[in-house]
Amino acid sequence: MNNKNISQNINQNENNNELQNLQELGQVNIPDFESSIFTLPIIGEIEGHGELPQGRKSTKYEHVIPQLLAVEQNPKYEGLFLIINTVGGDVEAGLALSELISSMKKPSVSLVIGGGHSIGVPLSVSTNHSFIAPTASMTIHPIRTSGLVIAVSQSFEYFQKMQERIVSFVEKNSKIQKDRFEELMLNNREMANDLGSILVGQKAVDEGLIDSVGGLSDALIKIQGLIDERKTES
Repeated sequence: MNNKNISQNINQNENNNELQNLQELGQVNIPDFESSIFTLPIIGEIEGHGELPQGRKSTKYEHVIPQLLAVEQNPKYEGLFLIINTVGGDVEAGLALSELISSMKKPSVSLVIGGGHSIGVPLSVSTNHSFIAPTASMTIHPIRTSGLVIAVSQSFEYFQKMQERIVSFVEKNSKIQKDRFEELMLNNREMANDLGSILVGQKAVDEGLIDSVGGLSDALIKIQGLIDERKTES
């Protein structure tokens, strides 16, 4: 085989590898860089005990739990960076993940891009510091369900208790007061077909729900600062 054919084969192999990376990972070249910060995306709908239909973007909570465990135990990772763009999803699963993140000893920072709606709200405030992009939004509304519901007082009490768990968690992990959060949740003047409120960018910060408006670089600077603080203290 002459040099020209060898060169053509090498270029063909490189093109095939780049195409495979593009198809599987959404990018042409994978950066050869190992970070001490573990990045965890919460994307699409949060899937709980029931499996979502095929073709729906989802974050499966049974996949996230071992990742959180690995971050907390593995000395390779010094912090958790949570990137959130979710429509919400399974309430129990979302709240379970929020509780795990909030109980971690390693520093954590969240960044809401696009949307952090519904059960995405507790996830957004579960970290040590939270950011929201200027154009990102968060929808706060009462607990909802789909499918058959038995219209008895016990059902109402169950939803009430679930809602109280969410309100309590958000109040504990953010600067918003319980009464104000419930007021936003039960607002009937903002959505045509539902109760609730939509907070965009700075408004979420003004309400005390999110700590800061910012983007990727702001979030990375903050988590590195938290990591450095932890090293100084230990």
